[in-house]
Amino acid sequence: MSDRRLRRRQGTAGTDNKRRADGPHDISGLLDGVSVVLLDIEGTTTPITFVKDELFPYVRSHVRQHLEEHWKEEECQEDIAALRKQAKEDKEMDGVVLIPECTTDDDEETRRKVLSAVVDNVLWNMDADRKVTALKQLQGHMWRAAYQTGKIKGEVYPDVVPAIRGWLETGRQVYIYSSGSVEAQKLLFGFSTEGDLLELFSGHFDTTTGLKVETESYRRIAKAVGCDPANILFLTDVVREAKPSREAGMKTCLTVRPGNAPLTEEDWANYPVIKSFSELACNVSPTKMRSRGKAAT
Repeated sequence: MSDRRLRRRQGTAGTDNKRRADGPHDISGLLDGVSVVLLDIEGTTTPITFVKDELFPYVRSHVRQHLEEHWKEEECQEDIAALRKQAKEDKEMDGVVLIPECTTDDDEETRRKVLSAVVDNVLWNMDADRKVTALKQLQGHMWRAAYQTGKIKGEVYPDVVPAIRGWLETGRQVYIYSSGSVEAQKLLFGFSTEGDLLELFSGHFDTTTGLKVETESYRRIAKAVGCDPANILFLTDVVREAKPSREAGMKTCLTVRPGNAPLTEEDWANYPVIKSFSELACNVSPTKMRSRGKAAT
């Protein structure tokens, strides 16, 4: 493999800069006409390592304890019911763990049997990196206590907050769309290393809106925020999410961050790419941008 190709695979800063300079996409006008910026979290606003090395391991190591401590609470039983329902839908999948029916009044032996099935089901879903709402709901409830007690603080890239404040100052709105539950999103940004950032966001979307790999999900978001898809910019590190958002009519830009999956030559050719939100700094309001475009016609 040539040195040039190796540098591309590694995603070095020098190669990233060269690609932006020599590539087919000019990012300088990417915010033109944009009134809403839609953000992914993992690999975009937040390091993948935070999610994979802190959040997910916390669930793995504490799920049994969480279930034992909250077993008789309504919220916990709702989480179990959602996982049971999902397992029934997944019954044809290899390795799926079904969860027996139960009540909070069952004897200890039945309770332990059901509890073990729930733990095994959660771990099976996590091993498969599934994005099902039932799993994300339970994870969000577990992280809530960890954030509130200071055991976990949400990590955000240093270029994120200044960029978002700049977008807000120019009249834009910023929303989050993540496979993590809305509650988990709010916990991450509400208890972040940068403080409480929730005031920066106009709203949050998760898989209850639809899967991130489905075009219709992005159409629903555009309708929910009351914005033409053409005036929405979606930032994500995942091509499988960029493609349906573009098909829905949105502007799309891929983010390259340390630890993200490498992009292919085709990805570089098909999408604008940034490695920092600071590259999308803009001092012109979306209204003025659209007015400028009309004046030029």
